[in-house]
Amino acid sequence: MNKSHEIDYQIKGEDIQIVEVELDPMETVIAEAGAMLYMEEGIQFEAKMGDGSNPNQSLFDKLLSAGSRVLTGESIFMTHFTNHGNKKAKVAFSAPYPGTVIPIDLAKMAGHEIIVQKDGFLCAALGTKVSITFNKKLGAGLVGGEGFILQKLQGDGKAFVHAGGTLIERTLNNETLRIDTGCVVAFEPQIDFDVQMAGGLRSVIFGGEGIFLATLRGTGKVWLQSMPIRKLIQALAPYGRNSGKEASSLLGGLLER
Repeated sequence: MNKSHEIDYQIKGEDIQIVEVELDPMETVIAEAGAMLYMEEGIQFEAKMGDGSNPNQSLFDKLLSAGSRVLTGESIFMTHFTNHGNKKAKVAFSAPYPGTVIPIDLAKMAGHEIIVQKDGFLCAALGTKVSITFNKKLGAGLVGGEGFILQKLQGDGKAFVHAGGTLIERTLNNETLRIDTGCVVAFEPQIDFDVQMAGGLRSVIFGGEGIFLATLRGTGKVWLQSMPIRKLIQALAPYGRNSGKEASSLLGGLLER
């Protein structure tokens, strides 16, 4: 794994954030396909099979890496944005749904790596290795992928992760935190992560909190999100939890008239 490019950046926006990356000539940033919002003159992009962290990677290894990305629901290609001009130029990236962009300096993380939910990665400096990792705990496997298939980011440069809704950053000190499974965004590798059944049968049926909860245990940083994409879809769905609220509000408005 090569030393990552040193990129400058700026987070813009409040509730719906983007990250604007400034590249020196011949600097490169990698991103998920479709994440680019805009780019200035001089920047060119190319879809490649792999993150480019190992330029000597064989075709077989590239195919293996691409196949593993299919398990996370991502494209087999990553887009590489390189400044081919003779002056600084900017490229901006936005997440697929409203939320917060988290800048992470991998050089300051334990082992120069971080574990991220499978759809949390947004972009990173070239040299960052993006791979998948499986949670070995049986409980995590029972959730059908949520908390079972995770991404690992490794390197010594900047990486950017997306959190839906409000971002919560916690530092655990030999503590345990239980969370809705979809609300875990990222955590340092020394944190023990498991997914367990929540409470007894009555709580599962009537509690409304889901069958499983994620458990984070240990010492290190964790990042949480208030609105994972699953909850957003449920809230907006015609037959979701909020489906009756609009109708009742409309009826109330008509009655007031």
